[in-house]
Amino acid sequence: MIRITPRAAAVAWRTLAFRRALVSEPALLTAAARVALALGLALLPAAARAQGAERDVWLRDFRFASGEHLDSLRMHVTTLGRPEKDARGQVKNAVLILHGTTGTGRAFLSRAFAGQLFGPGQPLDTARTFILLPDGIGHGKSSKPSDGLKGRFPHYDYADMVVAEQRLLKEGFGIGHVRLVIGTSMGCMHAWIIGTETPDYADALVPLACVPTQIAGRNRMWRTLAVDAIRSDPAWNHGDYAAQPPGLMQAMRVFVLVLGSPKSIQAAAPTRDAAEKYATDQITGRYQGMDANDFIWALESSRTYDPSAKLGRVTAKVLAINFSDDLVNPPELGLMEALMPNVRGARYVLWPITEETRGHGTHSLPAVWKSEFVKFMATLP
Repeated sequence: MIRITPRAAAVAWRTLAFRRALVSEPALLTAAARVALALGLALLPAAARAQGAERDVWLRDFRFASGEHLDSLRMHVTTLGRPEKDARGQVKNAVLILHGTTGTGRAFLSRAFAGQLFGPGQPLDTARTFILLPDGIGHGKSSKPSDGLKGRFPHYDYADMVVAEQRLLKEGFGIGHVRLVIGTSMGCMHAWIIGTETPDYADALVPLACVPTQIAGRNRMWRTLAVDAIRSDPAWNHGDYAAQPPGLMQAMRVFVLVLGSPKSIQAAAPTRDAAEKYATDQITGRYQGMDANDFIWALESSRTYDPSAKLGRVTAKVLAINFSDDLVNPPELGLMEALMPNVRGARYVLWPITEETRGHGTHSLPAVWKSEFVKFMATLP
């Protein structure tokens, strides 16, 4: 494991040309998601903007691990750049980037993410990289409970989501192998599933802000509390409601408590009145545009996740980064230190708390961890 000292991190940060405003969890901010596509594409060179596109790919006869199935499952994806093929006709420059719980692929088009990675001369310059940003099952513009099935929507899990993401690339673009998978939070866990279940699928994995073992302890508890807040509300009516049940607002209150970090929140809300306003704004911001069934299904999709016994199967190069102020994956549990030796050749970085980190949401702020990512990319063939 590599530990970056706060002083070294601060020095690295001062060398970055880009400075960003105080943010918490960009992938979860619905207002940001609504404008991300336009703002993000504006950051990219003209050639990449011309190649930027959104499309739906329909996966026929999709069967879930629960035994349920849909005749057609819609998978939505945003792409940037252009696929390049090798002598065998296989796409050789595909990069798959996977979002977190309640997020969308378009959230990666934010200034904080795309502005650091996708532009000219940057690590994932879209002039030479074909970037795929899917919306996972139950998220964004992909099939989800709120489309109409409500409580009758299949109970998907992370394994189902990964299968759908891989089918999306294969059936929509003819891609059966990618150069790189980057995953944030839930997407981080998807990256570990890809590495353990389909070891030859990716050359490299960059899982950000998660642990490759089952979700337990406080992480499982807050998810259960949030789901129970909705399901115990009579207005939820087994998912068949006409208006969002009040329990959804209670669930958002639980959700907000695990986001951000004590240090960054203290800076944003240093007084009693500021803290109360901050809490209200955060809860209201996440409530707007949220659907109770979509939220329940998204949180419960983590219930079967546990790649820990298969970590020895990973053959891709791995750079795993977690953050010292992450309340979702607190480093004091020592889980990464116990598990990472089982992944051959993996590099694990525990990033220290700095003025720039924002707890769990730091996974979507590459300005913080970009230096490690650049070094890692230089090691790929």
